[in-house]
Amino acid sequence: MATGALAKNVKEFVYEWEGKDRNGKVVKGELRAGGEAMVGAALRRQGILVNKVKKRRTSGGKSIKQKDIAVFTRQLATMMRAGVPLLQSFDIVARGATNPRLTKLLNDIRGDVETGTNLSNAFRKHPMYFDALYCNLVEAGESGGILEALLDRLAMYQEKTVALKGKIKSALTYPIAVGVVAFVVVAVIMIFVVPAFKDVFASFGADLPAPTLIVIAMSEFFVSYWWLIFGTIGGGLYFFFQTWKRSEKMQKTMDRLLLKIPIFGDLLFKSAIARWTRTLATMFAAGVPLVEALDSVGGASGNAVFAEATEKIQRDVSTGSALTSSMQQTGIFPTMVLQMAGIGEESGSLDHMLGKAADFYEEEVDEAVKALSSLMEPFIIVFLGVLIGGIVVAMYLPIFKLGQVV
Repeated sequence: MATGALAKNVKEFVYEWEGKDRNGKVVKGELRAGGEAMVGAALRRQGILVNKVKKRRTSGGKSIKQKDIAVFTRQLATMMRAGVPLLQSFDIVARGATNPRLTKLLNDIRGDVETGTNLSNAFRKHPMYFDALYCNLVEAGESGGILEALLDRLAMYQEKTVALKGKIKSALTYPIAVGVVAFVVVAVIMIFVVPAFKDVFASFGADLPAPTLIVIAMSEFFVSYWWLIFGTIGGGLYFFFQTWKRSEKMQKTMDRLLLKIPIFGDLLFKSAIARWTRTLATMFAAGVPLVEALDSVGGASGNAVFAEATEKIQRDVSTGSALTSSMQQTGIFPTMVLQMAGIGEESGSLDHMLGKAADFYEEEVDEAVKALSSLMEPFIIVFLGVLIGGIVVAMYLPIFKLGQVV
């Protein structure tokens, strides 16, 4: 008994091995064991002459992203639907993972499940990667005996969420990147190029045009205080984002402001609506009670305005109010979403109708991103042309003036 308990507590690792079988053919593989000696013993029992055993690296690697978790969820759901046992499914996914950190995470979860921990509780030990919504859905699947179906639904939800976030990032990254590049180019011109022109103009002995004087004055400021400019911008951005990340009041203020920004605000609003309705539809379809489902919905929307509204809806629903009327009282949901929710409540198909609303707003986000991309390109070209072209023209005006005099 003691020996069996001791063997169960031995921490196992994944080892990659290479050797020759009884026919002298070179074979390779992987094996989970408590040490290299155990790997060698297990392979010798199979008639394999071991040449090399190496523990798979489980440290380092890239950070685990939401996309990695979505891929893992889809793979786990697929294998469980195919009848592969849970522990074996974890083994297969862990071996196929290219990120050592993800491999370690899956091996840790597998170890917990192997010792008798529920899958949902094993996930809860890693809140950085598996949020409350994820764990609640897995728990509902375990208790209802429909884990495969809920994992499939969860994988679909995560894939749609990752795709939606990717579209928003692509829409915001382009103008930000162009702005950064434009600032760097202007700084280089001001610090290195304009002073060279200034020395040339000093030998003319003539009055310089007003635009040229303005650019030279800006250049002198850049040259004298470049450390202050870069330090202020870098420090200001760092302080701003740290405050945004750590201060709840700042988060709420910024989320409200972001929704009011022209063009981008509408895109972020539609994205939040799509995620809110998609999350609630997924939770409700899994059989999670409405009041409990609303716990995860607000945070999943990614906006503090919707999180506050969800808390108010939850309080109203818990006292007996209808979901649609509670949503209407917040004043932030579009008429279409309210109508879809109302029809869903009356017909008993709330999850289906909210899913349709989510599909609609995800398509709206897709169309908005395409329109924004086509709109931003000419705007950015004009902006860069005016900025860089204005500096170039200002510096060449004295040369043109000198040419006319000659």
